Amino acid sequence: MAHFDLLLLPGDGIGPEVMAEVRRLIDWLNARGTATIAVEEGLVGGAAYDAHGVSITDATVEKALRADAVLFGAVGGPKWDDVAYEVRPEAGLLRLRKDLDLFANLRPALCYPALADASSLKRELVEGLDIMIVRELTGGVYFGEPKEIVETERGKRAVDTQVYESWEIDRIARAAFDLARKRRGLVHSAEKRNVMKTGVLWREVVSAVHAADYQDVQLEHILADNCAMQLVRAPKQFDVIVTDNLFGDMLSDEAAMLTGSLGMLPSASLGAPDETGRRKALYEPVHGSAPDIAGQGKANPIAMIASFAMALRYSLELAEEADRLEAAIAAVLDKGLRTGDIMQEGMRLVSTAEMGEAILAEMDAAA
Repeated sequence: MAHFDLLLLPGDGIGPEVMAEVRRLIDWLNARGTATIAVEEGLVGGAAYDAHGVSITDATVEKALRADAVLFGAVGGPKWDDVAYEVRPEAGLLRLRKDLDLFANLRPALCYPALADASSLKRELVEGLDIMIVRELTGGVYFGEPKEIVETERGKRAVDTQVYESWEIDRIARAAFDLARKRRGLVHSAEKRNVMKTGVLWREVVSAVHAADYQDVQLEHILADNCAMQLVRAPKQFDVIVTDNLFGDMLSDEAAMLTGSLGMLPSASLGAPDETGRRKALYEPVHGSAPDIAGQGKANPIAMIASFAMALRYSLELAEEADRLEAAIAAVLDKGLRTGDIMQEGMRLVSTAEMGEAILAEMDAAA
């Protein structure tokens, strides 16, 4: 029986509530003998700051480096608005991404048929939507130097620096092309080559990688602002979109809202494979910590549960269990169960725990 080690970092706000539903699924898998999944928990974000004065400790990062995968809930909230920039709750997530070298962020935008009417777009534009946005995660303007605010004779000046090297673009392009081979075989590469030198290099490197090793995959270049427009105009034209850190941040949130709710969407952040093929990996829901509803049983756990399904698929090599879990989510939605964020007329409102129980019941029924 395969053995895996998971590190759970519930974080702040609704993070602990949605992570609790993942714990139940892990217990279910362990009880079935599918695999042995050992679990450790740690503090991150505001919870870590309250306990240790930092958003994540060195010891927790070491546990993350040893784990087969990290499951991350959510961080932040108004309680920590005035803490120093270097120890703000979000810094814990940024450190994990950097220290684990999680350069490839996978953000699926899936529209379940039962929720097509919840989208801000017409049903025919989004029903059956299945996009994967591959965002470069450890370079670009969020990490480039100099990054500063300085005094000048005319007042303050803020500087953020967009930097990319060819090797960073090469590896994210390969991740996108590899994914496309398992999907519909189409990659759109989004950049701003018309006004940014990093965009010129991005197009050059992506084109070279494609020509050298991926000519079986169709490649389309698209300006990032046009990509944003096309996501609203005709989103189903896309399969895989690969883009840089800044544009990926914005395009993935836009794509998420096409599906009806941020509470529905998972994500994966992957590192490069080592000599055994193992990747460092972190899985997290797209939504934030939602402190306004924390502790009230109102949170939608589906994004966290679907993130666990991605962990089963990409890190634990339990694809059959991942398929079963994703099918269970769809089945529960088809039966009309809804948390408040996706509530529709004629549906049944359920709590966080009730949604988790219903998904677990579908898993039992399919076993």
